[in-house]
Amino acid sequence: MPAAVRSRVRGTVLDLAPVFGFTLTFAVTHRLAVALTLALTAGVGVFVHRVVRRESVRRALGVLGFVCVQGALAARTGDATDFFLPQLLLHCAMAVASPVLILLGWPPLGVLAGVFTGEGTAWRRCAVRRRAFAKGSLVLFAGKVLMLSVQIPLYLSGQAVALGSVDVFGPLVVGLGALLGWRVYRRALGTHRCPAARPARAGTRTDPPPRPGETTAAQATVTQATATGATPAAATATQATATQATATQATTADCTVMERTVR
Repeated sequence: MPAAVRSRVRGTVLDLAPVFGFTLTFAVTHRLAVALTLALTAGVGVFVHRVVRRESVRRALGVLGFVCVQGALAARTGDATDFFLPQLLLHCAMAVASPVLILLGWPPLGVLAGVFTGEGTAWRRCAVRRRAFAKGSLVLFAGKVLMLSVQIPLYLSGQAVALGSVDVFGPLVVGLGALLGWRVYRRALGTHRCPAARPARAGTRTDPPPRPGETTAAQATVTQATATGATPAAATATQATATQATATQATTADCTVMERTVR
């Protein structure tokens, strides 16, 4: 497992500590005050742990602030299920935003893949990959709808322990949805390779070899540079630049052809 993935899995487990502590304590004691105390203690512990390890303070403060909002809401209403209301509202907002993001060309699966792989948003330059990520994001959307179909009835019926258990296993459902969505993305992408994310390297041959007696564009560029009095080193650099430009144009043309085929 890559180090970045292990780090994010560990961070997710730490973020779940307050919810797990609240659910377990309330299931054993059925006392809201005790469960809230343990949840807030776990939130502070996670915050201190992140600060000591010099991790993102912004994320640590965000998690602690979210736990405080959950605790304050449950303490004000006296209902343990209200501890999970902010999380439920967040899931609803994400479920509503997912189709909108897909229509706007920002499929959530592509955003997640860009964060995990370090690619960023380079994938958006290729229409083929955007459509493939949109198909994979539909799997994530189905997972969110499935989660809400379980969480909303539990909240309305006041089953705090069951709702907390679903919240604890929520990241696992999202992870499975992401894996299935990635498989859908790979199948939709096929053999397509986009130069937007992986630029062609200098010297990479994408055009067919020239016929006997035929001069390539790169060779013509070198001949012209030599005729103008350029040094051999400068001529070689010019050839490398011309070859890279030709390879990128050819790969981009292939991307355009593939895009028309997918349409």
